[in-house]
Amino acid sequence: MRPSHTFRRPERPAPPRRKGLRRNRPRKMNTIPAPTSRRPRNVVSRAWLLALLCLLAACWTQAALAQSVLDLDRSTREVALAPFTTYHHDLDGTLDLAGAQRQQAQGRFKPVPDNNSSFGFQRGAFWFHIAALNRNAEVPHWLLVQGFALSDRLDVYTRPRDGAVAHQAGGDSLPFSSRTIRYRHPNFQIDLPPDRIVDIYVRVSSESSMQVPLTLYTPNAFTELARDAQFGIGLYYGILVALFFYNLVLWLSLRDSSYFWYLLHICAFGLVLLTLNGLGFEYLWPNSPWLADHSVPLSICLAQVGMQQFARNFLGLAQRWRFGDRVGLGMIGFFVLLGLAATQIPYRIATPIASAAVFVSIAWIAVETIVVLRRGYKPARLFLLAWSAFLLGTGMFAAIAFDLLPKMFITEYGVQIGSALEMLLLSVALGYRYASLRNENERVVREAKEQLEHKVEQRTMELRSTLEQLEDAHTRLRETSQRDGLTGLHNRSHFREAFEALLHRSRRQRRPLVLMMIDLDHFKQINDHHGHLVGDECLRWAAGLIAQVLIPQHALLARFGGEEFVAVLPDQDLDSGARVAEDLRLRLRSQPCPSRSHDIPVTASIGVHEITPDSDMGVEAALQFADQALYLAKAEGRDCVRVWGAAAA
Repeated sequence: MRPSHTFRRPERPAPPRRKGLRRNRPRKMNTIPAPTSRRPRNVVSRAWLLALLCLLAACWTQAALAQSVLDLDRSTREVALAPFTTYHHDLDGTLDLAGAQRQQAQGRFKPVPDNNSSFGFQRGAFWFHIAALNRNAEVPHWLLVQGFALSDRLDVYTRPRDGAVAHQAGGDSLPFSSRTIRYRHPNFQIDLPPDRIVDIYVRVSSESSMQVPLTLYTPNAFTELARDAQFGIGLYYGILVALFFYNLVLWLSLRDSSYFWYLLHICAFGLVLLTLNGLGFEYLWPNSPWLADHSVPLSICLAQVGMQQFARNFLGLAQRWRFGDRVGLGMIGFFVLLGLAATQIPYRIATPIASAAVFVSIAWIAVETIVVLRRGYKPARLFLLAWSAFLLGTGMFAAIAFDLLPKMFITEYGVQIGSALEMLLLSVALGYRYASLRNENERVVREAKEQLEHKVEQRTMELRSTLEQLEDAHTRLRETSQRDGLTGLHNRSHFREAFEALLHRSRRQRRPLVLMMIDLDHFKQINDHHGHLVGDECLRWAAGLIAQVLIPQHALLARFGGEEFVAVLPDQDLDSGARVAEDLRLRLRSQPCPSRSHDIPVTASIGVHEITPDSDMGVEAALQFADQALYLAKAEGRDCVRVWGAAAA
């Protein structure tokens, strides 16, 4: 086929030439010359050049694809797959295998950047493709290992280019027993027939950091890897156990609270690493994918609480730097609240917040140490040295989660190395601190016996003040635990207790109650279209509007879960309760939620149920009837109020 046929324009027929006229006509210098035959020749040349470039590009593409095939020979025992991997980010997470193959055919897959398969916190799913050619007939079965323990779901598809597709699933959203080999990292057996190219597709979706370091092992190589890894981890935890029992004996002997908080620090941080390394899922909660997810932010929060409290106690911030002590208490409160909220809010929200807060927490402890050291507290030197090692290791590990550092041995295991050094040095620092305190006490006794009673009284007052502060913090924490962290309304557990008391009062005073369940319509669409931050704003706005309508009715109001609210109206029957519900529905419908860019309409379905004074139903039965009324409202088109008749006595 000649390229010139594609690019040549149709030529207009030339007018008939009259003999003798052209020769005698004078030439005009300003006349534009007529097109000549050079233009078609240029078009033909350009077309041939373009065709040649396309041919070269196709050859280059085929060469690149040929070079990307993973060649497994007899000398290959393990191979990192990043250099041979192409990937595609499925933002919606809706692609199946056929869709991914279409995207690959259209050139949407691209090489892993810098052979680094860490992408930070991302939404949707990632598809990875590796083409493997096994030239070792003695090893037809290989093991694919995902070297990150916290991925929620992995789907592995293998297909010889002349065979059928095989599918395997893994990740911590499935029970641990679903794995090919009982190992802390997700793993899959890959069948690679000799001398046949096999396409391997891996789909990864996770609310955690998107880290996908894929490695292919022979069975013998994986056995050696597991043995060495278990030895290193066992050595690390052996150090932690030895330090735990050593300091436990010291705490029981000396009754120094610093040793207790140090023990809490060891246990909490050990739990963090158990979770991050996948050992918690393997040994502690193998059948609980929920715990496998939520243990990450929960253990991080617990570890930070232990760290902050230990630093406050060791450095004596209450006496040496009151402002730093208050900030430390504030951070403890923050991590306690975040830990409680992590059981309710999505993992993809709680984990990045907890991971980012780690930077602030450990940096603040370093600031506290420097300030106390400048004020002359000598044991802070060892504490600063220990904390610097831990700060470096933890900072590198957290930076991997946000794709700020490449994943290599020193960054991946820096937290273990740094924490081991930190805990060893802290143990020495505790001994030095205790010796310093003992020498100081002896000097005080020797030089100022006459001031002993005053000192004791002063310490007693400080202790009483500390106890009062702890009691106040406990009171505030108890009040906070009864509230929903997002909307400020009562939470579900407090609502049940208060509702039980209202039921008893209703029967005693012979007055009815109305139970109302409110569900915001199509709230998932708000999250999907505007994002979860805007969705949280809408929840807070809706909670405030519901409170404005119902609190004047002396209602008990709570967030029941997600976008669902529940309220109890005392001393009202079914008709009056339905009117209040209709007023609330109309208020929500008429006042869209103000957002940053535009107003978002919010409507609600409301179910209403009356509890008569002579009814003997409990909390669960009443909630079930109100829930049936709510589902009736949803079934009849939403944005309406439906009632469920008064219960029989």
